[in-house]
Parts: sequence; structure tokens; C-alpha cells
Amino acid sequence: MARHRLKKYSHLRTSKNRRSSKGQAITEYGAILAFVAVLVALTFSFTSGSVGPAVSKAFSSIVKNVNDMANTADSASS
Repeated sequence: MARHRLKKYSHLRTSKNRRSSKGQAITEYGAILAFVAVLVALTFSFTSGSVGPAVSKAFSSIVKNVNDMANTADSASS
């Protein structure tokens, strides 16, 4: 009789475990995101301002290259 009761309610037990594992996964992703944010903050604080100009220079170079490619494509299609 007890086996029948366990079998009858076994689906409730598994759905609760699924919700628990989803919550655990979200918590783990949040912890990883917080850890990465702290690492980025520490990196910017210890590099004493040398990272900002380097990133700005890299983005400026990318923008220049994209603009040059767009101008080349525009002049080729005219």
C-alpha cells in the first residue's frame, strides 16, 4: 500500500526537484556574473587609467575601418 502511495505522488517530487535545480542554476549564473564584474572593476582600478585609452583607441580604429569599407562599397556601387 505504501508503494502505491509513493508511486502516485512521485511526479510531485520530480517537479519540485526540477524547480530547485533551475533556481540553483540561476544562482550560479548570478554568482559567476558578480565574480566577473568584480574582476573587471579590479582590473580597471589597478591599471591606473591605461586600459581606458587603449580600449578607446581600439574602438576608434574599428570605426575608421568600418567607415572606410562603407565608403568603398558606396563608391563601387555608384
